[in-house]
Amino acid sequence: MKVVIANESHVKYAQLICETIEDSAKVRGTGIAQRTPEYITKKIVNGNAVIAIHEDQFAGFCYIELWDNLKFVVNSGLIVHPDYRNQGLAKKIKKKILEYSKEKYPEAKIFGITTGLAVMKINYDLGYQPVTFSELTTDEAFWNGCQTCKNYDILTRTNRKMCLCTGMLYDPKHEKNIKEHKYDSKVLSRLKKIKQALFLKKNK
Repeated sequence: MKVVIANESHVKYAQLICETIEDSAKVRGTGIAQRTPEYITKKIVNGNAVIAIHEDQFAGFCYIELWDNLKFVVNSGLIVHPDYRNQGLAKKIKKKILEYSKEKYPEAKIFGITTGLAVMKINYDLGYQPVTFSELTTDEAFWNGCQTCKNYDILTRTNRKMCLCTGMLYDPKHEKNIKEHKYDSKVLSRLKKIKQALFLKKNK
């Protein structure tokens, strides 16, 4: 298994990457901002993505987005192909793209938003901290990218203060990333259920 910075030789996987992201969202029943093969191709060609390859087969992927004139970097679109799940690959990809982002954009704060508890734990283990949306980018283009998510109306109803996603931030200026509390999946799971009960009920 190789986890590497994507290049033009990986453009051939763009369609499969999009399909895998979409299929995963359907299986989990969660919202996700949709991306086109053209968008993924641009990320690959520009060197703003990490890809996992096993014997020439696509195994996983994650890409970088830039906001607020490089003040913020987002590691987005994390996906592992079903054939390679439950092997710790997601964490390897996240670690690789975090290290790459810190090297390429040393002054930027790195963040992500996700509904996945497994991704939250990976982020926490890598030094991310849960934050409110107000601590993330104010770039309208980023939030407009959520329009293709089925839960976008929740974001608008709360004036962009809250959604089913949880925001997590890595600040390079705090390299020690001291964790005051042990990661508690039960607490985050309970919070997720509360959000779903509160917002999805209103949506019906």
